[in-house]
Amino acid sequence: MYDLGPDLDAEVEPGTNLLISGPPLTGKRALALDILAAGTERGEGSIIVTTKDGADRILNDYAKRIDYEGKPVSVVDCVTRQQGVGDVRDDERIKYTSSPVDMTGIGIKLSEVLQEYYQQRDLKQNRIMLHSLSTLLMYADLQTVFRFLHVFTGRIQSVGGLGLFAIDADAHDDRTMNTIKQLFDGIITTHEDAEPDVRLAGD
Repeated sequence: MYDLGPDLDAEVEPGTNLLISGPPLTGKRALALDILAAGTERGEGSIIVTTKDGADRILNDYAKRIDYEGKPVSVVDCVTRQQGVGDVRDDERIKYTSSPVDMTGIGIKLSEVLQEYYQQRDLKQNRIMLHSLSTLLMYADLQTVFRFLHVFTGRIQSVGGLGLFAIDADAHDDRTMNTIKQLFDGIITTHEDAEPDVRLAGD
């Protein structure tokens, strides 16, 4: 089982994908990082796919939660190359894709990291977060994002991982939100003036 950390007081089965949904500035990214840090503390693998902030910023934020040196923490950075920052190359911790539009590239890099964690490092429990689906929906139509997510969540399910996907609920119409929600086993909702709550399918 995956413990969702002190903020949520809930456990979920391996292979669970959760949508973290709420208005802007309600701490979706911070919550996802907290849930990942709870896994790093237990020696699980953590993979952060970022379509909003560069890897350096994400890792700085992560370091405030937990000392991850020498631990299985990886970032798939979909931002830095798009911003035209020098010639960045993949290293042990950070993999780069050309932009958030390059969903094929994102899928490939994620698969590479998962394979390394499962096969080379023999890590059976891995947490994967994607921040943010709203960025993907800005660049691509709903169908394309849905297909990408269908594969992405399926991959996490097949390896018994825990998937966390953040979305700005206010940025999308009901049709988009309802379509996206179909792919998830539960929803964590963040609020402006209350603690986040978790609703799992079947609850």
